[in-house]
Amino acid sequence: MENLNRPPGRPPHIPNITGRHLVQVLASEGVPQAEISRVLDISEKTLRRAYRRQLDIGAAKVEAKLVGHLLRLAAGTDDVALRAIVFLLRSRFGWSRYAPPPR
Repeated sequence: MENLNRPPGRPPHIPNITGRHLVQVLASEGVPQAEISRVLDISEKTLRRAYRRQLDIGAAKVEAKLVGHLLRLAAGTDDVALRAIVFLLRSRFGWSRYAPPPR
């Protein structure tokens, strides 16, 4: 016989320190939110609601790693360095090949 005192649906997810650390590590390695939510056995909506700060910190760490790598590439002397510099100028500083930089 079913427990009639229990509310319908899944029990609420209560984040703990281990889950928070796991989410931050996975997000900082670039693991998609769909995969992180599957690891924790929660919905993506619950993941974003309960672990927003950890997801944001993880995303910032990924961006920092990528920018660091891109800057290392841009320090070179070959055509890869030139493409990296142009990409950085366009994406981070709003440069365009078609219009002069804003004054």
